[in-house]
Amino acid sequence: MTELRVGIVGVGVMGADHAERVVRKTVGARLVAVSDADAGRAEALAGRLSERSADRSAGGSVSTARHSGGTAYAETVRVVEDPLDLIAADDVDAVILASPGSVHAEQLFACLEHGKPVLCEKPLTMDAASALRVVEAEHKLGRQLIQVGFMRRFDPEYAALKQLLDSGDLGRTLLLHNVHRNKSAPPTFRSEMIVRDSMVHEVDVARWLFGEEITRITVHTPAPTSLVGDGVLDPQLAVFELANGAMANVEVFVNFQVGYEVRCEAVAERGSATIGLGSGVFTRAGEQWGGTMPADFRVRFEQAYDIEVQRWVDATVRGEIDGPSAWDGYAAAAVCEAGLESLSTGKPVDVALADRSKVLG
Repeated sequence: MTELRVGIVGVGVMGADHAERVVRKTVGARLVAVSDADAGRAEALAGRLSERSADRSAGGSVSTARHSGGTAYAETVRVVEDPLDLIAADDVDAVILASPGSVHAEQLFACLEHGKPVLCEKPLTMDAASALRVVEAEHKLGRQLIQVGFMRRFDPEYAALKQLLDSGDLGRTLLLHNVHRNKSAPPTFRSEMIVRDSMVHEVDVARWLFGEEITRITVHTPAPTSLVGDGVLDPQLAVFELANGAMANVEVFVNFQVGYEVRCEAVAERGSATIGLGSGVFTRAGEQWGGTMPADFRVRFEQAYDIEVQRWVDATVRGEIDGPSAWDGYAAAAVCEAGLESLSTGKPVDVALADRSKVLG
């Protein structure tokens, strides 16, 4: 396979961003089809990307540009109404799932049935039981097809922190402190979503940096900001306990008002390391000092997403995955499920995780 033909299911904010990325930045991939519950949104995106491809096809600078007999022309990104039809299509080699988590299970099973490699945005599924069924179904195939979109593993700062901690130069890692703040969230973003859709990133970060499973989670809820609706518990403070005795915490505040801020500090036996302190020009002028903050996650983690998708494409062509697995998605779902119970009760909740050796053999 010289070129990976990609279909994208779900072209809201994240899916549309990935569509642009495949067309503009990703080498060795071509976007051939999109599907969305909002047909008008899918049509608009497909038309825009097809026009952009046509405009640039003479230079061959975009992955959708094709050449025949020395003449450049552009292929059209088509819209498929039913996402299951897109997954089954003969001209789709691999799939990016950016659809709502509530439909992931059905779509993932379809990808497995048709042997289609898939990059699935979090969550893998909405609950631990269905996520485990996905892991088991993939294992029965005898090959890994599912990669989960925990993009922080691909961020250069997080990757450098992981390399430092794994080197042992600072001794054993003891604690992890995380901050995850969004400028604002829509009124529909409820307390449970803070755990399942935001905190899940720190769940994966903790598992990845420590190389251990989270065994217990406690979600604390301080007095909420006055800028949210009744019943929304924002911010939240969670504590993770890991199998090796290490601990991690995270403050998640999705209506911070200032900007998008993600920080992580690892505390080890002989030192500490912090990422997410900001980049760019730091100024002192006019009796003020400081820099700028990104508006949202797409700005802060643009490079991480670029690296993630490119490495997914390269690995898929090799018949491999190169990132978080279905098991990682399941483990995160299990922790978040326990986190939702802790959110409700205010008490620590043990994580009910299947025996990996029995599930994966």
